Amino acid sequence: MSTGAGYGTGRSLLDVPDERRTVNGAGGAHSRRVSEPAAGVGEPIKSTGVYTNFRPLSEQTTTTPAMNTQNSAASTTQDPATAHGPVPGGAAAPTESHALATAVQEEAGTVQHASTSTAAVTDLGWNEPPTAVPAPLVGGLGNEELWTLVRRFNKQVQHVRATPGAPPGGLDLNVAELDEFSPDKLRSNVERLYMTVIVGGAGFAKHVARLRSWREAPRTAAFCGAYFTAWVLDLLWPTLLAFVIALVVYPPCRHTLFPPAPLALVDASTGALKKPAAGMLGSHGSLTGAPEKHHGEAVEQEAHNFVSSFGAIALSSAAGKGHDDVAKDSDDETPDPTNVAMKAVDANKDASTGDAKSDDKAKTPVDEAMWAKMRPVMHVVGDVADVWERFANLLSPTPPFPRTTARLRLAGALAPLFLLSLVLSPYYFTKATSFLAGAGFFGAPLTTRALAWLNQNYPEWPAYVDIRNTLLKGVPTNAQLTLTLLRLAEARRAPLPPPPSSATDATAHAVKPPSADAAENLPPASAAEVADAIHPDPTNPDPTSPTPSSSNTPDKPKKHHPGRKLLSFFKNATGAGVSTSLSTDPLKANLLGSEKAKARLGAVPAADAEPDEAGPTTFPARLHGKRGSVVVRGGVVRWVRGGGKDGETAGEGEGEVVGSVADVVEMRKTGGLGWMSRVMVGWSLQRDVVGGLEVVEVETWRFTAVGMRDEMFNRLVAMGGQKWESW
Repeated sequence: MSTGAGYGTGRSLLDVPDERRTVNGAGGAHSRRVSEPAAGVGEPIKSTGVYTNFRPLSEQTTTTPAMNTQNSAASTTQDPATAHGPVPGGAAAPTESHALATAVQEEAGTVQHASTSTAAVTDLGWNEPPTAVPAPLVGGLGNEELWTLVRRFNKQVQHVRATPGAPPGGLDLNVAELDEFSPDKLRSNVERLYMTVIVGGAGFAKHVARLRSWREAPRTAAFCGAYFTAWVLDLLWPTLLAFVIALVVYPPCRHTLFPPAPLALVDASTGALKKPAAGMLGSHGSLTGAPEKHHGEAVEQEAHNFVSSFGAIALSSAAGKGHDDVAKDSDDETPDPTNVAMKAVDANKDASTGDAKSDDKAKTPVDEAMWAKMRPVMHVVGDVADVWERFANLLSPTPPFPRTTARLRLAGALAPLFLLSLVLSPYYFTKATSFLAGAGFFGAPLTTRALAWLNQNYPEWPAYVDIRNTLLKGVPTNAQLTLTLLRLAEARRAPLPPPPSSATDATAHAVKPPSADAAENLPPASAAEVADAIHPDPTNPDPTSPTPSSSNTPDKPKKHHPGRKLLSFFKNATGAGVSTSLSTDPLKANLLGSEKAKARLGAVPAADAEPDEAGPTTFPARLHGKRGSVVVRGGVVRWVRGGGKDGETAGEGEGEVVGSVADVVEMRKTGGLGWMSRVMVGWSLQRDVVGGLEVVEVETWRFTAVGMRDEMFNRLVAMGGQKWESW
């Protein structure tokens, strides 16, 4: 087993034996009972809004290796502020994220109230409905906002590696420079770009439209008076800089100057009240107002549809197919020809020009050039989204990150510009800007030589000018913020419950009227107009469907669509073929020893199969096709072979030790099936594919069909002292 040297501290937040605790939330006992509670423990703890009983349940503890036992003993002598786990806090922490996770927060939630006096893991409702989970889990952050961060983290972070170097800005989980391109990563980055830059830019444009419309005359008049007064006094730049500094330093003035309102209710052209594109106001943070079951799902679905529509337009353009052609198709379920767009492109060209495909000498070079440039394009898109998220978290910090440090640093950087603008006329700004533009355009030889000299004599100079080490030092992206919150929970042995699934019963497709404050901030309109914009049209509840015809219009004869029957035939035939192929995997795995067949076992559960309960310490999985569980306990990952339908016998003892969490150097989420197989299973069988997890310590462990795979990944990535890079 490796010592973990060079990868963080070689220690774990949970390096002592642990047990399971359950929570009895407000309204009754919601957590399942595993065994009898330990004597003398279980006193009520008051959290914000709820009273919670933490009852440690006796569970068979594990004996950690000698190296971890030593660390555990040392951790008991730490200062109470950093005694949550063996990873040191304060200045000795591997990263600022670890230091914040092990520090005492001023605003505490249920997780921060969890007792660390015993080596028990607290179950805060991992397999319970959202209403049974204590709120707030983390002080200063609502459960819905927390679950939104975790849900997007699960989709964004798929592959991490430990790095020995100090991360820029003191926060790990930065994207690796050598991260390879993949279509899934590009899609994820473009979706993040939509949820951050595009939605944020649209919100700014709507505020500008409201000001320009003069519908809110007092506010527009105040802006107009301030602008022209500064113009007359020749203080336009100082006024603008003072305005920006005030927005940065004093958050309450943001709501006064720019009163927030649901984005979908404001017209970006006129600034007036409008009916959302979804036909109702089901969410406040989305551009369409589409309904959502849980906070943030509407804008996530918008981002998904944005990328899908963009890709469909590109494929349709390549295949020579227009939107009108799609509208003329009467059979909505007929497979779209653009699914084979590249073949259609070649066929269309051959048909129109008569040129043979082999004569196209430009195809291969262009394809290679495009794929070569996609990696830097993917990184640029991701960097833009990262910078936007950092500035958003700078202006509105989320606990446990400091509330004022980064904002004061930004205001301090703007203060010298403000002072200069008081003593220098705009003429000097114009001259300086025009000089820098000319020097940048014509000074390429000098710039090239200067950069070569810096790279030769001071190879570390990029780190000194990196914005993450200067202006945005210690300011996280959303992924880094989520990792810190996960570490905060692991440091107190109270792992965060998983986000509720979209299948969970919730107020789906319900109208979400603005709050009283938000209603006052809407553009001027009567109560009837506001109600009409918020609620769906009673004559046409679904705005995406055509308006019902009048009663005097004769019913049109129902059309028969042969394409649907043909599609249904192929779908059933494909489903039967997929089911047959999957049913032969156990035979191939047991008799022929096929590793591919072993990896597919359990990846597609039966339609009537009930999912096994998982977490927070035990996760059902398979190893080499054998049914069992991964147990994360005491800072050690163990594989316990268990019985199942295939007649396997349960393992004895504590199972096989995979390794210490502190010594894990790489983790990667894997799909249960190949890309095309996942598509066929989802289309023909209407089932989800259970993914796997690859854990690299001294050797590589490939777990397949892992229940709650994302939650297991989150626990492992947050427990140790590693400094991660995202790949």
